[in-house]
Amino acid sequence: MPVSKIAITIDDKTLKQLDMLVKSKFFSSRSNAIQQAVAEKLMRIEKTRLAQECSKLDPKFEQSLAEEGFSSELEEWPQY
Repeated sequence: MPVSKIAITIDDKTLKQLDMLVKSKFFSSRSNAIQQAVAEKLMRIEKTRLAQECSKLDPKFEQSLAEEGFSSELEEWPQY
């Protein structure tokens, strides 16, 4: 995957914590740690957006769509 080099500004306390994690081999590098953190945050934002969109759905309408034509098919299913 192509990568891009960027510059960031970060407060000293956060940088010290980050460096301790890199030193303890929790992350392989600062870049790796920041890349994972940004990716995780983006994933959380996407999940939040999906949850917000799902909350707009009408559960009764969605249930009726899911069951549409189901009753006629039920008679064709074998009994277990």
